[in-house]
Amino acid sequence: MTKKQPLKTINWGIIGLGNIAHKFATDLLTVEGANLYAVASRTQQKANEFASKYNAEKTYDSYEALAKDKNIDAVYIATPHALHKENTLLCLDKGIAVLCEKPFAMNSEEVAEMIAKSKAKNTLLMEALWTYFLPHYQYVLNALNEKKYGKVLKLEADFGFYRAFDDASRLFNKALGGGSLLDIGIYPIFAALSTLGTPKSMEASATFFENGADSSCTMQFEYENGAKANLKSTLLEDTPTEAIFYCESGVIKINGGWFSPSTVTLIPNEGTEKTIDFGYKTIGYSFEIEHFNNLLRQGKTESDVMTFAFSEELISTLDTVRKIINLDYS
Repeated sequence: MTKKQPLKTINWGIIGLGNIAHKFATDLLTVEGANLYAVASRTQQKANEFASKYNAEKTYDSYEALAKDKNIDAVYIATPHALHKENTLLCLDKGIAVLCEKPFAMNSEEVAEMIAKSKAKNTLLMEALWTYFLPHYQYVLNALNEKKYGKVLKLEADFGFYRAFDDASRLFNKALGGGSLLDIGIYPIFAALSTLGTPKSMEASATFFENGADSSCTMQFEYENGAKANLKSTLLEDTPTEAIFYCESGVIKINGGWFSPSTVTLIPNEGTEKTIDFGYKTIGYSFEIEHFNNLLRQGKTESDVMTFAFSEELISTLDTVRKIINLDYS
């Protein structure tokens, strides 16, 4: 019996140490062959506190200093949306692989620049849209591809939660890409694009906070084959956060928190309803981390799941919706 070879350890750095970075670091510690090596914040104290909590070896009080560390294999970028392009280019320039939190950047032009840099440097780059890698979502994709209940007639997907408006919060800061669309509206759009593909037409409407950031966005996509997608994001109310695929002979429903570890309910037109539990043991970021680590070990420069083409289509769709609702971040 051949002995299993140990995995090459991937030394990770994290840039931007907000809430999502804490979740990512928690899961990184569960992944075999992954090491949280360095973290960077704009203040040394915040970097020290984060490093102490997750046993990172190095701390930096600037992103530039972290990017100069030659021991880093990969960087997770968890800064506000408006900084994604700048931070990604900084790391790619140093030949460091980048996993950049969604949305990839503020618009299609920025994303094109990031992808061009990745190709020029022959260095791995991927948008961190964790949902794509979750087992329950992969299960649903397979069920839809295999036409378990025939073709999809309609998708309904929402993501909404209530937050009291706070002008000082990144979530509401329009200059940083705050508002419902880029922060959470990206998820229902992702569900439509990853299952139904490119729509033939789009309609959208939105409400806005006083500072111009969008407080809610409702979208309708129509497809050449007659399928429809009704999508919603909002910061004004808690919504069911479900993704429901109405098919010819049944319904496939991803239950509450559909974009994160969840359960899937199968509802055939004839037969017994069944709910599948996927037995998640982590927050859910571990799956994209494992995928990214494997790409890096194999010398790949692009994901075969979260491809450049898909990221380009996703940001292009977001650009189109913004144009329809007259949302201008500049």
